[in-house]
Amino acid sequence: MQKHFNIFIRNSDAGLYLEYFLISAVASILFIRLFLALTGYPQIGGDTLHIAHMLWGGLLMLVSIYFLLAFLGRRIERIGAVIGGIGFGTFIDEVGKFITQDNNYFYQPVIALIYVFFILIVMGVRTVHVGKKFREQEFLMNALRELEEIARNDLDIHERNKAYYLLERSNRTDQFTRYLKMALDESALVAPRSPGVYTRFKDTAQKYYQKIVDLPVFSVFIIFFFIFQLVINISYIVIFIFFWGLGWEQITNLTFFQRFFIRLQELSFIGWAELISSFISGIFILAGIWLLPKSKLGSYRMFERSILITIYLTQVFRFYQNELGALAGLVYNLLLFIGLRFLINRETQRLHHSG
Repeated sequence: MQKHFNIFIRNSDAGLYLEYFLISAVASILFIRLFLALTGYPQIGGDTLHIAHMLWGGLLMLVSIYFLLAFLGRRIERIGAVIGGIGFGTFIDEVGKFITQDNNYFYQPVIALIYVFFILIVMGVRTVHVGKKFREQEFLMNALRELEEIARNDLDIHERNKAYYLLERSNRTDQFTRYLKMALDESALVAPRSPGVYTRFKDTAQKYYQKIVDLPVFSVFIIFFFIFQLVINISYIVIFIFFWGLGWEQITNLTFFQRFFIRLQELSFIGWAELISSFISGIFILAGIWLLPKSKLGSYRMFERSILITIYLTQVFRFYQNELGALAGLVYNLLLFIGLRFLINRETQRLHHSG
């Protein structure tokens, strides 16, 4: 048999590690900015030196890489993801000093730029993993990772079931796979570990959110909510683009169309970008409302696309204008996106069972 190499074997736990990384990075940025604001922006160093916290971020990322290179096991990978996330957040927080001539930490577009970095990271992982089925070799390789727990004498029932599932999906019937299944069959199991604080919080939040989504009125609420959001978006665009900054006398003295053409000429790139992205998002909301009598699933997917455009595009420009003030809007859109995913999955399962 000819030997060949395939170095890009996807990790089935990549989504979880990305979650740890992003939460750690965002938390570190928020903590640093809050700490600096409360303490009056102190500097570490003497009269001639200034030790930027970007250096500490680089050091933490180096520690993360060292852990991942020097040690084996899932636990160290989770620790590496958290430390790497803290390091990346600490590092990227000072990007304003390195893209401006006056080393301006408070450069207005910085928060939007940081958000773009996070979006690119998420899109990079999703491009590799989402919508692309694992190859048989990838299922087998991920099953082997589950068998690490046998060597540690720490295999629990959930890990064994996952290993069985991955081996079955690998479609391998050779002697090697049979040996792996025999090893799983004969391994002693330990009691499942108690979940950590973060896992308990996430599971509890997901459980209550699932109960809310399962309420019959929730889908109706989502529909009316998107109609309401469409009205709010249109109102926001009209007020912000055409009347923001004018006194009452100027507003009453200007006709709408006069103000329309004047403001179009005055619009900045950010204003145009927010206007266009909000308009595209609104088109998908209208498409979702139009599809609702014909297909709930199609309608939900249109609403989902509207939210994704808001998260990936519109939110960038809101971070540019409002900086950290746009964070609440992002959390709100993410919760709405999660709710839509629950509805889409439920409707997909219903159609599958009825079909």
